[in-house]
Amino acid sequence: MIELYQIAAALYLAAGIGSLLGLLLPSPKMSRGGAWGLAVAAVVHSAAFASLHTMNPPPPLTDLVLVLSLAAWMSVLALLALMWWLRLPGLAAAVGPFAFLSVFVTALQLPDAGPARAGATGILPHAHVILGAGSLALLGLAGVAGGFFLLEHRRLKSKRSLRIAWSLPSLEALDNVNAVSLSVGFVLLSLGMLTGMAWREKVMGAFWAGGSHELWMVVVWLLYAGLVSLRFLGEQGARQSAASAVAGFAFLLFAVVGVGMWA
Repeated sequence: MIELYQIAAALYLAAGIGSLLGLLLPSPKMSRGGAWGLAVAAVVHSAAFASLHTMNPPPPLTDLVLVLSLAAWMSVLALLALMWWLRLPGLAAAVGPFAFLSVFVTALQLPDAGPARAGATGILPHAHVILGAGSLALLGLAGVAGGFFLLEHRRLKSKRSLRIAWSLPSLEALDNVNAVSLSVGFVLLSLGMLTGMAWREKVMGAFWAGGSHELWMVVVWLLYAGLVSLRFLGEQGARQSAASAVAGFAFLLFAVVGVGMWA
């Protein structure tokens, strides 16, 4: 089972490197190879998730490393789905390394994983984790697309070729990824918070405990509510939306990983 995570991590890393080379050379064949490598890695990653049930006892899905691993898997699936709709060369160069890190750390941590904590089993905690991981995956894609948008916008505005012949997706395609990922990710974030409150009420008899995780996630939700409003109601420009997506995901990542490790 640990071997499946290691294989998935190696495939994610290889896909990311291949896609990066396809981006820098540029080489469409290597970019396509990176996309296919992500797909194969996602299949192996799926098998690794399924093998968790063979552990005795099975590790709790609510552990941070498994949440990040699940988010990485979902981000890869979302990117592959978007690739069927839009031409997105190079995005695997960013998603692949992130997926590699999350899966590699999971493979290191699983041997020491303990049993699920009391109250961490059942429908509500699993729904909360799946929705939260999905929001992290989609909002992460929005941030990646935003970062690539800023790079391509800078290249086009400079009116000269960079030293490296970048092969990035079009600004329109990146803006579409940003819009779709931001809107769906915010919905999943909202549902994840609601299921988390319901889970806490079931276990502790209160919807709100005032812990550091809850406080930071409320700030995250308010931040993304503002970003979504500016994007779809405030007629925010594409470049500003891209920069906001990058900054928002950086804050979200700290709220999930940094505060989670601290707590």
